[in-house]
Amino acid sequence: MQISNRLTGIGLAVLGAAAAYGGSLLPPVPGQQVGPNVFPMVIGIGLVLCGIAIAIGVGSSFEEPEQVVAAEDGSHVPAGQEAPVPHAALKTVVPPLLLLFYAFTVDHLGFIPTAAVMVAATCFALGGTWRSALILALCAPPAVHLVFAKLLRVPLPPGLLPMPW
Repeated sequence: MQISNRLTGIGLAVLGAAAAYGGSLLPPVPGQQVGPNVFPMVIGIGLVLCGIAIAIGVGSSFEEPEQVVAAEDGSHVPAGQEAPVPHAALKTVVPPLLLLFYAFTVDHLGFIPTAAVMVAATCFALGGTWRSALILALCAPPAVHLVFAKLLRVPLPPGLLPMPW
């Protein structure tokens, strides 16, 4: 049984709303701008936004219709079924290697460079272009660093390239 995207999105939005509501019930810590209530609220709001996006079909227009071509024996098969997927082997090898890379290098290189390598490698392994991998690698780690280090005050290793903020 396959669940529709609309039902999945609604479920995700409800789960996010519950997390945000639960976070709002936590008492703030006196004297601190950001307390234990902020993280569940941020995650919950993010889940609600993602759930709404899934429910209304954001990104579904990017799905390509399956093309069928005639095989040599006269039967019809999906186009490209016999052609090897260029990054298929990378999908199984890259995640454990990236975890090892992160564990051994984050204290020396720092969070930003290590996360940039991880994001670029993951994007490429999942079939992305070098251009999209580079854009994500340059944008995502500093954004995550700002959220965790500045908003949530989670210390991240500075390493070789400490952020000026």
